[in-house]
Amino acid sequence: MRVGYGYDVHRLQEGRRLVLGGVEIPHTQGLLGHSDADVLLHAICDALLGAVALGDIGQHFPDSDSQYQDINSLLLLKEVAGILQRTGWRVINVDSTVVAQEPRLAPHIKQMRQNIARFLAIETEKVSVKATTTEGLGFEGSQQGISAHAVVLIEQA
Repeated sequence: MRVGYGYDVHRLQEGRRLVLGGVEIPHTQGLLGHSDADVLLHAICDALLGAVALGDIGQHFPDSDSQYQDINSLLLLKEVAGILQRTGWRVINVDSTVVAQEPRLAPHIKQMRQNIARFLAIETEKVSVKATTTEGLGFEGSQQGISAHAVVLIEQA
């Protein structure tokens, strides 16, 4: 078995869609990035890649490559799941936390969990997505950006 940890952060910006866990969430701002800037899925991808010591999401899907411009990060998660499968690993579970002052994420967490589970080919019960605020502190609290943390457990297939 191996454990992986991932972290990602993106700046909030007017005129962008807010996508977290593959769910478009109504909000006045979205996350800025080369892809859809889904910090939750990016943190999970980094955790999975880290668990198998295969670098990070930027190495596999560089922002200098136009094929990843505005790409749906669920497709990146699916590709990372394929990398794990090809190297002989399978996901046991995912535990993640999104840090955002706004918007309220609780109504969207069930769909996020289902999306992540579907693209990793595991049961929804093996995926945890939590949301928290920073009580107004830091860049998340001042609504400059959103961050996400993820921990994964994998085992040899």
